[in-house]
Amino acid sequence: MANLKYRVLLILGLFAASAWALFPRTVVERVKRNGVFVYDTVRRVPLKRGLDLQGGMSLALEIDEAKQTVANKSEALDRAIKVVRQRIDEFGVAEPVVQKVGADRIVVELPGIDDAERAQDVVQKSAFLEFQITDKTSALDRVLPRFDEIAKAQGIAIGAGATAAGDSAKPTTVGSLLTQKTDSATDTAKAAGATTDSAGATPAPTAGGLFSSNIQPGQIPGQYIVPERAYLAISQALELPAVQAAMPPGKVMRWGVDSLGSGTERFRALYVLDSRPIITGEALTDARPSSDPVEGNFVQFTLNNEGARRFKVETGKHVRENMAIVLDQRVVTAPTLQSAIGRNGQITLGGGTLQAAQDLALVLRAGALPVPLKVAEVRQIGASMGSDSVTHGVTALAVAIALIFIVMVGYYKFAGLLAVIALLMYIVYTAAMLAGFNAVLTLPGIAGFILSIGIAVDANVLIFERIREELDHGKSVRLAIDEGFKHALSAIVDTAAATILSGMVLYQYGTGPVRGFAVTLIAGLVASLFTAIFVTKTFFLIWLDRSRGTQTLSI
Repeated sequence: MANLKYRVLLILGLFAASAWALFPRTVVERVKRNGVFVYDTVRRVPLKRGLDLQGGMSLALEIDEAKQTVANKSEALDRAIKVVRQRIDEFGVAEPVVQKVGADRIVVELPGIDDAERAQDVVQKSAFLEFQITDKTSALDRVLPRFDEIAKAQGIAIGAGATAAGDSAKPTTVGSLLTQKTDSATDTAKAAGATTDSAGATPAPTAGGLFSSNIQPGQIPGQYIVPERAYLAISQALELPAVQAAMPPGKVMRWGVDSLGSGTERFRALYVLDSRPIITGEALTDARPSSDPVEGNFVQFTLNNEGARRFKVETGKHVRENMAIVLDQRVVTAPTLQSAIGRNGQITLGGGTLQAAQDLALVLRAGALPVPLKVAEVRQIGASMGSDSVTHGVTALAVAIALIFIVMVGYYKFAGLLAVIALLMYIVYTAAMLAGFNAVLTLPGIAGFILSIGIAVDANVLIFERIREELDHGKSVRLAIDEGFKHALSAIVDTAAATILSGMVLYQYGTGPVRGFAVTLIAGLVASLFTAIFVTKTFFLIWLDRSRGTQTLSI
């Protein structure tokens, strides 16, 4: 009797814990309203839904070897996946899936997201941040003749295979601002402005080659202005190994992020910088977007202890000089340092949107990608398709349970009714396991769930048939039940163990939907072992205890 009481308490305790795990909770979700994604408080069962049930988009990422060759792709992807996962987590996607597929691909599933362009930009952006001092020695002026010779020898000129007609960039002013905050005061430094003259005309080019004719000094040391029409030709020339070799020692050239000017007169800013950065984004510990009516949208950043110490020392050496903030080898702004800078600062985006500031802060927090990535495949699933999948899956589950109820009760009568009750408890246990382990429920996962229901009933069928055999041999009801469970146990465990091993292989080597199927199948098999062997026998023991002297069993 004591043993029976403990059995009942264990079953009820697990059922109560499962019910608690599945009890609807208030969560904050990213939902779409009037074409805009907003965060809203909703109440729902804490079961994660996959891409095929919720709708959204899937990205397949591969290493982009256009600019560099990667020797060990698998190792590089292992490092890249950590950065991608952190970016996606901070992107605000509910229940994302980020996993490596094979040795050369990362699959990213974003339920509830349909802004493909922004998602791809966040995932692919390298986000390598550098702070570099602009050149004040006019080093470029001394090598321009050599650059002209190299470009001429290679046949690079405006209109000779390079034209800026098809190159578009968002117009903006060069009035970016960098505000640095120290412990005692706030130092404000304005970036240099580069525009056309008062008449709005291009400065008259000097005679000479490609570089000498199209590069004019800007308004700060190390800054040069290039007409938009010459941008592609000069960019092409700067990529030449001979031009790279002719660069002044310790100097690099970087383009600005945007075009300048207005109307038909467009220009590009080109900067000559010290090649050694005074600090990189690896020292950042935090980055947050913000907005100000005067300064516009900006990103506030914080450095770690070592980074703050080094930053203060290095900027103290370059007071009254210009420091370029370089993101992915593009100069965002180049303000004048008014004093040494400490732990905190901000990057003002000028005409950039608040969303651009949010995305920049996101990728800065997540860190730089160890290798460049490219989108190999984009797949989008509509929310209506996901809703239909849920409806069809629930319908299939209800039909399966109804058919099992009819077959079990019709064929095994009272014993079949006990099995159906145990089966309902099995469903609760399995769903609770999925919720407890934060498993993502997919459409194939629902199929695995329904399949595991059939396997759970199969265990009861083995037990009931064995009990029937024992009763036919003239054994008592209690002894037949004990013998039936005892002799059927090995077959049930062997079958479940073999299927669980198959599910583990599917989970280890499968992706996306295949993993969802494996997870629900394994969880269902574990729950079915418990309900078929322990719960159903407990029901029989309760019936035997309540009906003493009964000589027959409806089976």
